[in-house]
Amino acid sequence: MADGEDKDSKTEEPTEKKIRDTIEKGKLPVSKEIAIFTSFLAILVYTVFFAADSFAELGVFLSNFLEKPESWPLGTERDVIELYQAVIVEIGRAVANLLLLLVVAGVGASVLQNLPQFVGERIRPQMSRISLGAGWKRLFGTQGFVEFLKSLAKLGFAILVLVIVLSDDHRRLLAGMITNPVAFGSVIRGIAVDILTTIVFVMGVIAVADFVWSRFHWHQEQRMTKQEVKDEMKQSEGDPIIKSRLRSIARDRARQRMLTAVPRATLVIANPTHFAIALRYVRDEDAAPMVLAKGQDLIALKIREIAEQNGVPVFEDVALARSMYKQVSVDSVIPGQFYQAVAELVRIVYGNKGQRRTS
Repeated sequence: MADGEDKDSKTEEPTEKKIRDTIEKGKLPVSKEIAIFTSFLAILVYTVFFAADSFAELGVFLSNFLEKPESWPLGTERDVIELYQAVIVEIGRAVANLLLLLVVAGVGASVLQNLPQFVGERIRPQMSRISLGAGWKRLFGTQGFVEFLKSLAKLGFAILVLVIVLSDDHRRLLAGMITNPVAFGSVIRGIAVDILTTIVFVMGVIAVADFVWSRFHWHQEQRMTKQEVKDEMKQSEGDPIIKSRLRSIARDRARQRMLTAVPRATLVIANPTHFAIALRYVRDEDAAPMVLAKGQDLIALKIREIAEQNGVPVFEDVALARSMYKQVSVDSVIPGQFYQAVAELVRIVYGNKGQRRTS
């Protein structure tokens, strides 16, 4: 019941991250029927293009062996080993092309569906793979029952097509039995080709259908619930609460760093209680006044307090302070429209310093 409810709740299309994570774990859509189809296709290619010559050569070897047994003495253990090796080599030569075609077919079936990639997760030991309960569920669960029905359907379809296609071949077989052995071999080969061609056709139809189904089923399995989508967004973008807390910490650190720079200021421009801007200008060092700190309300009062404690002049100019607060940035020079107003204040500061030195 819970599985059914969970599937019903998966109403959202999978995100790119969900698909990417699934692929990285090696959980890709795979059709087993593609591999079976390519294997039978390889056998058909071998039968049509290679089997006749390969088995003819093997037949020549065996006939020589049977007609001239004296050529193969079996008096010692070494003789037996040499005969065994010769037979194995001849059989290997006869089926070498078939084995090569089967290997190419297997690799091609895999590459056709998904590009090869190394996935450590697939080879990592997992207890679920040797669990009797999990194995029983795979065999006799819903998925196992579906696979069983698919196998029955494939078998029934293949038998039906074979019966239709080969309904007249029994006459060819009977006619071939009364001919010479060489001609009868050709009849057998022709019937084998018919059978393999039929199987390849049937498996091709099944493979295409299963390929489309496996892709569709895999996509359906990746669908997500609304809650999973929300959780993924939180993971990718960050928890809003945590992000808010981090922003608060960053602001606190920037504010503290800004306040520690106030003692190095040349002057502070303030609205009596609402705004304060700390500026630094040193002749022959700075091209224009630099904003060391700015603040509003409590921060403005703190800037004024630190400035007064460190002997930094504070100028109260309501209009200038309000205007500058909106347009200047910390650690940046002031805009050009404030040059004249600030220059007059800087002149006053340096004039006061000169008077203090002369006195």
